[in-house]
Amino acid sequence: MTLRRVARRERGFSLLEMVVAVAILGFSLGALYQAAGGAIRIVQTDEHRSYAIELARSLIVVYSVVPPAGLIETGETQGGFSWSVVAEPVVLPEEISLMAGALQRIRAVVSWDDGAKRREVFLDSVVAGSEALQ
Repeated sequence: MTLRRVARRERGFSLLEMVVAVAILGFSLGALYQAAGGAIRIVQTDEHRSYAIELARSLIVVYSVVPPAGLIETGETQGGFSWSVVAEPVVLPEEISLMAGALQRIRAVVSWDDGAKRREVFLDSVVAGSEALQ
C-alpha cells in the first residue's frame, strides 16, 4: 500500500493545475504587453513633441526679421505637422524712441494629430522689424 501512495504522488500535475498555471501566465503576459504598448505610445508622443518644438524654433529663426506691419504665414510638413507664424508690432511706451514696428511679437504654433487628440506646441519671442521686407 505504501508503494501505491508514492506512485500516486509522482504522477505529475493535474489538468486543473495546468489550466490555472496557463491562466496566470496569460494574465501576466497580457499585463506585460499592455505596459510595453503604453511605453511605445509615450515614446512616440515624445518624439512628435520634440520634432514640433524644433520646427517651432526653426520657424522663429527663419522669421527673425519681419516687416514692420507684421506677418501671418502658415504651412504643413510632409509628416502631418501644421504650422503658423504670426508677428505683430509691439506697442511701446512713448518715452521709448524706437521706430514703429521695430520690435515684433512673434508666435510660432505647430500642431499635429496624435490619435484622437490634436496636440499643439507654441513658442513666443520678440524679433526685429525691417523696412527692407515690405
